[in-house]
Amino acid sequence: MSLPFYIVDVFGERRYTGNQLAVFTRAQSLSDDEMQSIAKEMNYSETTFVLSDKQREGGYDVRIFTPKEEVPFAGHPTLGTAFVVMREIIGEPVSELVLNLKVGRIPVTAAYLGKEIDLLWMKQKEPTFGSTVSAQSVAAVLGLQQADIIDGDEGFPIEEVSTGMSFLIVPLRSRDAVKRCRVSMEKYESLTSGIPSKGIFVFCREPYDNQKNDLNARMFAPYYGVTEDPATGSANGCLAAYLVKHRYFGKPEVDVRVESGSEIGRASVFYLRSKEREQSIDVRVGGRVIPIAKGELV
Repeated sequence: MSLPFYIVDVFGERRYTGNQLAVFTRAQSLSDDEMQSIAKEMNYSETTFVLSDKQREGGYDVRIFTPKEEVPFAGHPTLGTAFVVMREIIGEPVSELVLNLKVGRIPVTAAYLGKEIDLLWMKQKEPTFGSTVSAQSVAAVLGLQQADIIDGDEGFPIEEVSTGMSFLIVPLRSRDAVKRCRVSMEKYESLTSGIPSKGIFVFCREPYDNQKNDLNARMFAPYYGVTEDPATGSANGCLAAYLVKHRYFGKPEVDVRVESGSEIGRASVFYLRSKEREQSIDVRVGGRVIPIAKGELV
């Protein structure tokens, strides 16, 4: 049996700056243990498996594994897998498709530059909001001073947000504070053992590139086997919902670019569009996907 696979770079503006992803196709014959073993061997933050070249109920069945476990949803695997399906399985320009993930059906749309895919957008699940956490406890985890964190009394609490995967959203005051974050594993495990969120997503309004970007961010998730993830679309979707809920820019909608990963040499860029609609928040995350390599597992 030969198993086709593709390596792509997601949320990078050029090669090897975003988050690399391995996408395996025609994977319906693999057992759960085999998928998990392959994901561990690949050792990317996630590896995806497209079960069949054919659609089921209008969507392509996809499973997502970290090196440690299967997850119901993750952002860069969703966009990267959609790119592979559009380019390698469908093989002709298509404006939209649906991926059937554990979390549900996720629509992905594509904008083209000529015949090549330029920008992909995924519509994430309706966000949910969980508990808030004290600035003191999070500062201890990240090696920061409490003053580095924007206080909840200012209207921007440290809060759990999920669009299929839960993250603790932490607003910081400066890019310097973002750069100084260093996770204390002992304190991290103590904090996350009592809450659903295993990822900590910090951000500030001071980007590296003020001409292009609006926010600077970093994400830490040792629980999933990756200390720092340079490009996470699921966390950015949670951020988009947070920004709208708390009127971070003074209005119930956002259309921004977020930079992430510079601290580990993999500068990534996200496009966020989110808007409040009656009692819900519509969340869309966009980015570019760059093909790197392809091969077969035999």
